[in-house]
Amino acid sequence: MANKSDTELHHHLSDIKDGERYFENAFQSITRMILESDIEKVVVNGKTTYDFNIFRTGKKHMIGMYDEINSFVSYVKDAAEGGSSSEMAYVLVGEPGNGKTFFIDFLCSKYRNFLAREKNRKYTFKFTNLDKLGNYGRITFIESQTYEDPMILAMNLFENPDENKTFLAEISGFSDAQIEKFYENYRPLGACSGYIWNDIRNFTNGKIHEMLKFIEIIPVPLTESLGTVTGKYPAKDKITSSAVDLLGEESIQRLLHLVDINNPYRFDLRRGALARVAGGGIHFSDEIFKNKKDLVQVYLGVIQNRTIEIDGFKWPIDTLIVATSNNMEFNRFLSEREEAPIVDRCRICYVSHNTNYKLQKELTNYAIGNEARTTLTHEDLHQDPNLNYAASVGVVLSRLPRSEKLTPIETMKLAAGEVAGEKSIKTLSEVIDTLNQNPEIIQRFGQKGLGQRNLGRAIQLLIESSETNEGKCMFAYDIFKALERIVLDYVTEANDRAKYLEDLKTGKGLYRERIMTEMFNAYMDEPLAIRKDVLNYVNMIIGTDAENLGTDMIWKYKDPQTGELVTVSPAGANLTIVPVGSGDPTVELVAGLLRHLNALEHLGARLDAVAAEFNVRTLDVAGDLVAGLFGPAAQLEGVGGVALGELLEHRDGQHGGAGGEVVDSCPGCGSGGHGVLEDLIPLGEDQVAGDHHAAALVPFGQEVEQDLHLAAVLLGVAR
Repeated sequence: MANKSDTELHHHLSDIKDGERYFENAFQSITRMILESDIEKVVVNGKTTYDFNIFRTGKKHMIGMYDEINSFVSYVKDAAEGGSSSEMAYVLVGEPGNGKTFFIDFLCSKYRNFLAREKNRKYTFKFTNLDKLGNYGRITFIESQTYEDPMILAMNLFENPDENKTFLAEISGFSDAQIEKFYENYRPLGACSGYIWNDIRNFTNGKIHEMLKFIEIIPVPLTESLGTVTGKYPAKDKITSSAVDLLGEESIQRLLHLVDINNPYRFDLRRGALARVAGGGIHFSDEIFKNKKDLVQVYLGVIQNRTIEIDGFKWPIDTLIVATSNNMEFNRFLSEREEAPIVDRCRICYVSHNTNYKLQKELTNYAIGNEARTTLTHEDLHQDPNLNYAASVGVVLSRLPRSEKLTPIETMKLAAGEVAGEKSIKTLSEVIDTLNQNPEIIQRFGQKGLGQRNLGRAIQLLIESSETNEGKCMFAYDIFKALERIVLDYVTEANDRAKYLEDLKTGKGLYRERIMTEMFNAYMDEPLAIRKDVLNYVNMIIGTDAENLGTDMIWKYKDPQTGELVTVSPAGANLTIVPVGSGDPTVELVAGLLRHLNALEHLGARLDAVAAEFNVRTLDVAGDLVAGLFGPAAQLEGVGGVALGELLEHRDGQHGGAGGEVVDSCPGCGSGGHGVLEDLIPLGEDQVAGDHHAAALVPFGQEVEQDLHLAAVLLGVAR
């Protein structure tokens, strides 16, 4: 019976022949991993491109980056097919926080998972029983320092190349075509493996079956913390960084065991980052151009020759080298002409920020986090349902360059695949093409703006603010203040700062418009729902405000000046007092609206439909009701018949909260003084009638704009 170690290489080769294992280089493995997943054709900014499903799977996956992903897939596929890309590194260049590092980390994670499948495992070999040779002291086994594939050993068993091909054909049963395919990935054994294998050959007098007894096939470890298969080298300062970090160094400990001091095994290659991923792995150089020049030159040699070289010894490697750089460091590096050769060996991919605000919503979710948030006192911290929209719109607008053909809002809508008036996606494509011809990279489409890290900082500011904690809500409007703070603190260029602040102002306007629209459309599909909601509201009032109801069941309110309970009475002649629940259409209309605003099951009502249903077409009736509820204390005498626009002129300086211009859109936000449009009515917080439900009314107008403002006012005051 044959010795197990004698047949281990045969078993490995047999598994390859049967399709149970693969012999392929790093580029081929990564390409196969990507192309095994589904591929879709999509249209992005008016152009057709491909979307690879592997990058869209997982709890935290890639968002957008269509051009960058397609560029990478094209590069790695070309390298897998033996193209010029195999002699290049892939370098992502762009602003901080635009997803460069996340992309590579995601790729490495997917690759480790891919190789964890038994069929896709990478294998290497180690030399055993070295104590029999007498030249290695107490060292009994040595692994291939660069995790060489067993097939590389099989192609170098004999000193004569023809004998190796004969061995693969006659012993392992591979066809000539298969052997030819294997030799497309041929490389010699590394210095250590070659030296040890020659020692074994001399010891066994070249008897191949005896030589193979010294070989054991082992899987390459996938442990991320060991830096095997995928590894990351972050740029260090120019004093402490060294070529040793990449290549390894001489080991004094090994020299104590080796008889021959010229044995290349005296170099500990795994001390460096490259050897640990040399067996079909991915090496990630973070901020590659921040390294000092001699380290960059090391990279040049490795990229060009695909070898680790120390003191004349060479170790061929099989590695995909990917790197990142920010624009500033890259431009500085380009200005040094003597560094041109390294750039010539790089496939440069300029990474833009995400410019699709709909896709940005998913990225914003990453920044907000999935975990339930709490206040400093460990109470639940509610998230405004419009927080994501407000944050996404704010940062995306900052990333859109100015254009004479499109306004920022038109650009934003078109980039998200929406309609933008008469402007078409063709116009956007023309704008992008024009901008991307600019030799200044940062002037191209999407290359500048507030990145994901800036958004993360803004979310942190929002959460740590006292206003957020006291109100127990991450209020959407406050994200704009946080982003403005980030711009002032982190954006150094004056022109950029001014642009971003203007963009955030535009974002606030869109956020306000969104709230108004939601309120307007609340009853679009079911206008008759108010009839049902009125009764629910009445029951709520009776239950929660019973102390303010007399025996006649007429609602009373607390006078803001005297503190006394006062019966609701009209200030004019157009309204008669009726008990709550009597069926009066105006009272029920108001009650229904306020019920939704207070209970927050809806944001408001489609006011024109409601008014038509109840035949409320004048300003006088609702104006008189306002005066009856609040009287002179509300500073609304004679409000009947006055257009809402005139009320808006009095908003500044008359509200007790922060001088905002916008409305609270969030359920359960407490009484923190927020409001999307709460300033639109001149009432301080202490002027709202009642402790529980303040029935604040302003005139109904016949124009849509006035109706929208009215709904916003109701929302802001009914708290």
